[in-house]
Amino acid sequence: MTSRTDAATERVCFQLQVDPARLDEYRARHAAVWPDMLHAIEASGRRNYSLFLREDGLLIGYYETDDDAASQLALEADPRTAAWEAEMAEFFIALDGARPDQGAPRLAQVFNLEAQLAALDEAAAPAPAPPASPDARPTDHAASAAQHDRHAASAPAQTEESSHS
Repeated sequence: MTSRTDAATERVCFQLQVDPARLDEYRARHAAVWPDMLHAIEASGRRNYSLFLREDGLLIGYYETDDDAASQLALEADPRTAAWEAEMAEFFIALDGARPDQGAPRLAQVFNLEAQLAALDEAAAPAPAPPASPDARPTDHAASAAQHDRHAASAPAQTEESSHS
């Protein structure tokens, strides 16, 4: 499942199950991914790509891309990826022959801090003032304040004594 982080970026999270008997070998293979594979991933448009592995073999992957469908097609068509994906497929349980980069189930995003904070900011932003009516005369706030000050100065001062009478 993918979700948008902004107008051009998709966040993608996926899940696979590594054979628990091969965890050490899987870790070792990913400690030094083939340079051609790294360049193919980058050329496909994927960035901020990470894999997380739990001790029981649960593997969670995450990356960002501008177009996940185009990224998938680019990796599938890139001759640099076929050998790596074929070797990696041996590590996974329940892929039914699919390439790991093509057959991994996607996870739905249910929370994103930045998106919720942005929504709060939008809700707190003051609403724009409505347009002025064509019949409304512009008011001169300085003139109104001056008129108020003149009126206050000409009114008799009220003392404490006179206010209790």
